[in-house]
Formats: sequence, C-alpha cells, structure tokens
Amino acid sequence: SGFSGQKELPPEAQCSHDQTRSFPPSAEQDIETLHGSIHVTLCGTPKGNRPVILTYHDIGMNHKTCYNPLFNSEDMQEITQHFAVCHVDAPGQQDSAASFPAGYMYPSMDQLAEMLPGVLHQFGLKSVIGMGTGAGAYILTQFALNNPEMVEGLVLINVNPCAEGWMDWAASKISGWTQALPDMVMSHLFGKEEMQNNVEVVHTCRQHIVNDMNPGNLHLFINVYNRYQDAAGPHDGR
Repeated sequence: SGFSGQKELPPEAQCSHDQTRSFPPSAEQDIETLHGSIHVTLCGTPKGNRPVILTYHDIGMNHKTCYNPLFNSEDMQEITQHFAVCHVDAPGQQDSAASFPAGYMYPSMDQLAEMLPGVLHQFGLKSVIGMGTGAGAYILTQFALNNPEMVEGLVLINVNPCAEGWMDWAASKISGWTQALPDMVMSHLFGKEEMQNNVEVVHTCRQHIVNDMNPGNLHLFINVYNRYQDAAGPHDGR
C-alpha cells in the first residue's frame, strides 16, 4: 500500500543502531507520493508521540554519503537510542538507481518538499525534526512552511550555498558533461581550501558519484536546484 516493497539492508549499509539493543534492521522503501516515487530508509522504531529525525541530503550526495558518517559516530549513539531516523533520498539519487525514462520531468524544489507529507503518512509519523544540508535544507524549510504542524524543529546546514562562481552550467551542455559533472559537484560541496587540505575525503566523495550514483538522474536534480538558485539569486537581497 503506497510502496513497492521492503528489503533488509546488508550490514555495512545499515544505520548506526547497536543491534544488541533490539532495534529492528534498517528498512528501505520506495514510497509513492504526490509527485512520484521516493526512496526512504527508516532506522529504528518510532516511539509513541516522539518525533522522528528526518534527513535530506545535498546535491551530489545521498543519505549514505551525507549522513551515515554522522549517525555512525559514537556521539550520536545516545540520540539514536531514543529517536528513529528517516533518511530521504531525492528521486533517483540512491546508490545504483535506475535511469528515469526519456522525457521524465524531475520534480521542482517545491514539489520535492510536497512529497514529504506522503512519507510521514506512510510510516504513521505525526511529526519530525528535520536535518537538511544544502539543497536538502531548502526542501525541509519549504516542507516546514507548508506543514508547520508536522515539524518540531529544523537543523539546517549550508542553507544558501549560492557562492560566487558556484557552477558553470555551460559545461553541462558539452558532449562530455558526464565527465565534467563530478568535478562541478565537488566545487559545490567543498571550498578551494578544503579541496586542497582534505584530498582523501574529496577523492572518496568523487568516487562515490562516479561509481555509485546515476549521472543522468543527478544531472536532473542539479538542474532543478540550479533553477531555484537562479530564481532566488543575489537580486532578492539574500
């Protein structure tokens, strides 16, 4: 009812719950929403009226690369003992995602926000604490504005990453855009200094994009984010 199946994740991909605490294994679901299917991973069991932590990643990432390092850290164990975590992957951004059919219209940033109430309804969740990074921060902010009764609080990281020279989208129109795409995303996720000082982290992130993500789907997500950035650019005073 509303999702096309559920499967248990392999141990290395599971969320950061200590299995001896009798948490159920992480579950992946593809949930049908107002604007199409969305991939969701639920870790732990929602407890009564307690809100669930809902995460949304940045472009060039999915929940694994954006949030697994945080939720696998020792400092987060106290939190994940008491709160279930619901990770949302933007359409087609999960690892090894199938390509969208020709002519597929990727949801706009606002439509991505409008998909989230369907996620809460599917799991029977009354409210969430949102944790969003970059593009995900905007999506969760819009979700909170649309559905204030569903949001207990927000943790927003890199809310407006529209920095000078953010990306040269002319590069996406050349024949070799699939090769240029990972480097353009790297320039968004990491500053120049960080790219020089954290070579290993940057390389790992780039390899994930090249090896695990669907480049066509990523390009669609980036394009809708870029249109949002154009509409909300410097001329609006931010």
